[in-house]
Amino acid sequence: MLRALLFDVDGTLADTERLGHRKAYNKAFRKLGLNFRWGPKLYRRLLKQPGGKERLAYYLKRYQPELGEHADAVSEAEEAWVQHVHHLKSNYFRRLVKRGRVPLRPGVARLMREADAGGVQIAVVTNASRASLEPLLRYSLGDELVDRIDVVVCGEDGVAKKPAPDLYHLALQRLQLPSNACIAVEDSAMGLRAATAAGIPTIITINAETEGQDFSAAMLVLDSLGEPDQPATVLRGYLNGHCCVTAGFLQEIMATPVAA
Repeated sequence: MLRALLFDVDGTLADTERLGHRKAYNKAFRKLGLNFRWGPKLYRRLLKQPGGKERLAYYLKRYQPELGEHADAVSEAEEAWVQHVHHLKSNYFRRLVKRGRVPLRPGVARLMREADAGGVQIAVVTNASRASLEPLLRYSLGDELVDRIDVVVCGEDGVAKKPAPDLYHLALQRLQLPSNACIAVEDSAMGLRAATAAGIPTIITINAETEGQDFSAAMLVLDSLGEPDQPATVLRGYLNGHCCVTAGFLQEIMATPVAA
């Protein structure tokens, strides 16, 4: 039987990258007087890096943007400067989430409630920092859903980030469950690699940032988890007559794996 659902955060619980993080980075750049902006195409490339601070460091090295008055600070202490920019970005992200600008994706709240009601544990497994994760949990999920989460593992828990499987291994350890008793819900090829490397069957809900990536290892690929009045579109695999991903459907496919 299915005993735990493990949710990624950014792009999976909510469309955070498009609605939140990219906008927050650009607000931080403007606040600091930096003359560069991250557009959608560039940001999609930067998302291949496993975390926000890693994206900033990679951007500095790969694109060598004009830093103006910040050039000396970056030269003398790049890591500290990146931390400073990321902290400012996190504050802007918090404001966007608090204002309701980053809603949950269709089906997320419903599926969490169904899983919890059926005795299925819920975990959150993310590369995100606590500064990015906390406002999403507090304002987008809210207390009622957060209280249903049994385990939270984030990018600051001292293990390698996705696409390494370490965060998922840590989540399984905290849940005290084997991988074949769980299903992961992800939105990206990076997350899929991490979950499957940990031996966890994975469902993908794509978004504008991840469509077109290689999801051949996923058990099911959809445009969302869906709602009864907003059916999910299946891109790979089968919903077996269901209009959306339900806890009952997940129990079915644990017993009979979804065909590729």
